[in-house]
Amino acid sequence: MEQPENTRCGFVALIGAPNAGKSTLINALVGSKVSIVSRKVQTTRTLVRGIAMEGEAQIIFVDTPGIFVPKRRLDRAMVTSAWAGAGDADVIALLIDVHRGLDEETQSILERMAQLKQRKVLLLNKIDMVEAPSLLALTARVSELVKFDETFMISALKRHGLPKVLEKLGAMMRPGPWLYPEDQISDAPIRSLAAEITREKIFERLHDELPYQITVETDQWKELPDGSARVEQTIYVMRDGQKKIVIGDNGNMLKSIGTSSRKEIMEAAECKVHLFLFVKVRENWADDPNRYREMGLEFPKK
Repeated sequence: MEQPENTRCGFVALIGAPNAGKSTLINALVGSKVSIVSRKVQTTRTLVRGIAMEGEAQIIFVDTPGIFVPKRRLDRAMVTSAWAGAGDADVIALLIDVHRGLDEETQSILERMAQLKQRKVLLLNKIDMVEAPSLLALTARVSELVKFDETFMISALKRHGLPKVLEKLGAMMRPGPWLYPEDQISDAPIRSLAAEITREKIFERLHDELPYQITVETDQWKELPDGSARVEQTIYVMRDGQKKIVIGDNGNMLKSIGTSSRKEIMEAAECKVHLFLFVKVRENWADDPNRYREMGLEFPKK
């Protein structure tokens, strides 16, 4: 592809505690959905890359899993993945939910961030939820722990302050060619994004009824002669009781999930989609190394 002169390119890792708003932010910065959003903590499991253009700079955002104190094997794999994404980035962007402030999880992240050599920016999110004096006090406390190159006060949901974020990050990217075509917004295969979209729709409807360990796999993506696609996905749960919840009375819950998911998958794929959902019980999948490889995670040995 032909590129203009003086191009810049680099990676920005978004890190933060669970539910700080990283997925909402990366979708807003990229201008399209590349990461699923849920009020259920630890929804993002793998490194999701979203690509934004700012003038002649290509900014590759890495949405990492929320960093928290891991209790299970899957938790440990997610946290390891998050720090790996931060370690490989050119710039590390810490996102803090100002309404929650400097809690134990964020303080732990700051302590580890201080040891990293990359350039760092601070993003204070949901600024519309607190008063200005509280924002200034939080900024001062955080800045005492880590030296940041830039500090931004934003609202990812309302997209307040984001143009300035893109402008500054674009200037921080290194001179060099773009790694992706100018119109590409993500490096995630459509099969993977489709599975994540369905998982998001499950959490939207069954937030309190299901554990976050539920997973979705796209088993088939077949392009049909008329330009549409037949998509088959399997929703894996760990108990028979969870399977009944996902299916619902007379299959109504599964139909609702499928209808909502199909609409978003069609928007992402830019074609008509025929979506078929199946629900299966797969006990102890969180201890199966193959499942981790499918999610792009390293399998913790213990």
